[in-house]
Amino acid sequence: MPTQIHIYTINRGGLDDFAAEWRDKIKPLREKFGFQVSGGWKVKETNQFVWLLSRESADDWEAQNQAFYQSNERRSLQPDPARHIARVEQYYVESA
Repeated sequence: MPTQIHIYTINRGGLDDFAAEWRDKIKPLREKFGFQVSGGWKVKETNQFVWLLSRESADDWEAQNQAFYQSNERRSLQPDPARHIARVEQYYVESA
């Protein structure tokens, strides 16, 4: 199962707000678009938020990812949770 780790560096003072908005808005919407979200974690020492995103197949990953970002539901999230993000890192990971 293809899995990405997402590491977001959050603007100072926004970690708790971002985590709540991610949990209440982004996570359920990602799941609606066929992604599986394994969990989200706050790293207070580095002001980062880390989460895992998976799909059954990599074949349609990019298409579904674009559908998510272009959806009316994602575009209508106000305020946009991304306002808290200073830096984004995303990597495909494999089980060790």
